[in-house]
Amino acid sequence: MSDSIKHECGIALLRLLKPLKYYQEKYGSLFFGIYKMYLMLEKQHNRGQDGAGFASIKFDMNPGDSFMSRVRSSENQPIQDIFSTINSDLNEVFQELGKNNLTDLEIKQAYPYLGELMMGHLRYGTFGNNGIGSVHPFLRQNNWMHRNLVLAGNFNLTNVNELFDNLVALGQHPKVKADTVTVMEKIGHFLDDEVTKEYKKLKKEGHSKQDASPIIAENLKVAKILKKATKNFDGGYVISGMLGHGDAFLMRDPNGIRPAYYFQNEEFVVAASERPAIQTVFNVPFEDIKEVLPGHSLIIKKNGKTSMKEILPAGKLKACSFERIYFSRGNDAEIYNERKALGKYLFPKVQNAINGDFKNTVFSYIPNTAETAFFGLVEAVQAHLKNQALDALKLKTNPTKADLEKTLNCSPRTEKVILKDVKLRTFITEDSSRDDLVAHVYDVTYKTVKPSDNLIVIDDSIVRGTTLKKSILKILDRLSPKKIVVVSSAPQIRYPDCYGIDMARLEDLIAFQAMLALLKDNNKEWMLEEVHKTAIAEMKKPDAQAINVVNALYEEFSTDQLSKKIAELVKEDGIRSEVDVIFQDVEKLHQACPKNLGDWYFTGDYPTPGGNRVANQAFINFMEGKKQRAY
Repeated sequence: MSDSIKHECGIALLRLLKPLKYYQEKYGSLFFGIYKMYLMLEKQHNRGQDGAGFASIKFDMNPGDSFMSRVRSSENQPIQDIFSTINSDLNEVFQELGKNNLTDLEIKQAYPYLGELMMGHLRYGTFGNNGIGSVHPFLRQNNWMHRNLVLAGNFNLTNVNELFDNLVALGQHPKVKADTVTVMEKIGHFLDDEVTKEYKKLKKEGHSKQDASPIIAENLKVAKILKKATKNFDGGYVISGMLGHGDAFLMRDPNGIRPAYYFQNEEFVVAASERPAIQTVFNVPFEDIKEVLPGHSLIIKKNGKTSMKEILPAGKLKACSFERIYFSRGNDAEIYNERKALGKYLFPKVQNAINGDFKNTVFSYIPNTAETAFFGLVEAVQAHLKNQALDALKLKTNPTKADLEKTLNCSPRTEKVILKDVKLRTFITEDSSRDDLVAHVYDVTYKTVKPSDNLIVIDDSIVRGTTLKKSILKILDRLSPKKIVVVSSAPQIRYPDCYGIDMARLEDLIAFQAMLALLKDNNKEWMLEEVHKTAIAEMKKPDAQAINVVNALYEEFSTDQLSKKIAELVKEDGIRSEVDVIFQDVEKLHQACPKNLGDWYFTGDYPTPGGNRVANQAFINFMEGKKQRAY
């Protein structure tokens, strides 16, 4: 993705099912769980560079013993930072005790962070600051062990104001109006409530508070707590939690917007945001790793029993398609093939853009992010050229050796034309100088393209078009191709996101800018005020009744009209080459990624009622010149 955007976070959860000494004897280390957590976070580092956190729970500790630990970092290399701290503390004890024959309790008493239950988090902050206070996991502490709550998540809630008011109505006084605090306090409130109910019941049966405590922990119905706490949540989320006594859960939103996977054997239960993290770190087959079902929670009781409980009724499955296009690591077998398909499906449009002139066309890609889609496109071109050559060969009664060689050697011209330089710092604020620095973020491999060539460059998506306009096209034009065709493996991004990606302002989107320009070209700017009035009226309705009124503006123009206008907007004066921009069709996106049908970025079809409200509010903000988020 040439346009840098911040997006969702990553989660890792690990429950060791055997005594700690088991792992020492089988795997040679007491620190098996911690090492695995480090690897799971590193394997998901693409999901967050703004911060990282780790927390652990130690089971069955004596009163006065520390049973809950947490370490967080918002440094430049947060994963390395937190595990450097952990390893330093562990090694200090290890040097003193060595491999003394300690009991599990003695091991946990001696070694910090070393417990049966562990949680890790990677933060990619879409809004707010990136200070340590915003880094997960979050703690809700209490002297009653089972009232302690450790929480981390990959979520954005659209109705924070409503949920905040709910907390106030419950008698709470939240310190911050933010979805992290809201989620923590909602679950915490109903956890407290359930503990109180259990205690009252046990008191009637004659149990003392001390005797009641372990019974409460055993009897706590985590699913019941989650049902009460999350019933009004609107958004995309995966929420991971640990209770002080040892229960744990991982819950996914009813539409399955955010991803979550898990695996269990007799030694451990592990969950993560991405399947390859589990597959690689624990060396388990692809087929054995399961998805947490939409609207369900994976619940791991302290006794090691696991279950998949329905918390909220599953809605229409709208798993985020950007997971497949860009966010998730491409070494997931399904994602790899889907990205190749995205490239393959673009072939007819590419063929049309160059009038079938493959002989004078060079194929390339924006570094890294679109490489797999590039493979798919090139394979489609190769298949076409081969079929073309075979058809020509069939027409010859006595094909020569040269004819056969031509058939065998029919391959598209591919080059690594564009490369990303080391990250250049735009330290000059004066506009012209700053723009010149931005233009050099990318560079080209010279002499790879002839003046008679078309140059096809595939990117995974085009969001704002800023990098394309300020850098990529300028640098590609130095190769002097006849025509530059920028190809997006994703459809046009027309609407704001509200489920975890920082695409909250309509005016930042190049597709929206193109639509505005077309309205002006066609003397239809009056529609903006009409839609503005309608949007204000929609905001007065309950979320469940509101519709996305921004759709009406896009319906005035075809996808091709918008694409042509985008090409005009990103082509600055001075670029000599003809410029064309091609986008994936939504229908082809669904064919390529049949399990991830969340397409609201492209269609405005939001999976939750709050999405329509966000789209309308984003448009109102644009019309009224308000530079603020729409939720």
